Amino acid sequence: MATPTTPRIGLQLYTLRSLGSDFETLLHHAADAGYRAVETFGPPPADPARAADALAASGVQVCSSHVALHDLEADPEAVVAANGALGNEVLVVPWLPPPLRPDAREGWEALGRRLTELGRRCGGLGARLLYHNHDFELAPVDGATGLDWLLGAADAAALAWEPDLGWIARAGADPEALLARYAGRVPRAHVKDLAAPPESLGEDPPEDGWADVGHGVLDWSRLLPACRDAGVEVLVVEHDAPADPLRSARRSVGRLRALL
Repeated sequence: MATPTTPRIGLQLYTLRSLGSDFETLLHHAADAGYRAVETFGPPPADPARAADALAASGVQVCSSHVALHDLEADPEAVVAANGALGNEVLVVPWLPPPLRPDAREGWEALGRRLTELGRRCGGLGARLLYHNHDFELAPVDGATGLDWLLGAADAAALAWEPDLGWIARAGADPEALLARYAGRVPRAHVKDLAAPPESLGEDPPEDGWADVGHGVLDWSRLLPACRDAGVEVLVVEHDAPADPLRSARRSVGRLRALL
């Protein structure tokens, strides 16, 4: 068995969304905060060639991209091509709107098969498909969780998983145990921290109860080795509601580098 390698650190640009909507602007801020990899979200840059030039000039790479399920299924060729122009081959389904969320085992398994077919289409075009969780996937369903039924029904060769460790913990599940369960199937992981245990967040906590990585309550001395052992290649920093996005991004990457 190959020795696990230390993951790279990236930044989900969603963290910086309050600073602008232009890709080059967000890229500049990410580089200034000390990142050399970013995960994009939303529609691809309107001018891929200009965006590629900006990436080359900044020394930053696109490590993955969050793409809406509707957009991926509507035109996977266009999505893969747009990301290929940025040097990225990893696509992530980041969110299911409430009408698409199953409420029974059969629905989650059907979603797993649906994503398998989409993953195979993406694979045929040279890209890899991942699914990203929030908390609703961790709700109990027929003796397991929706996430377990989804991943169990999907072909591991066609669909990988991007675990969001903060949302897993917020749902009351064990991120370390899930990393071990799906080792080898988690090339990316979202790292975020909780400011307080979920049950004491209150109705309107500061920053929605999130914290900068290493400045909250999660035990990164255990989680980071678990990520490495599970085969995570990129730790993607994200804060869903930072009061000061640049400060948050800098604090998170600084603590992660110290811990790694």
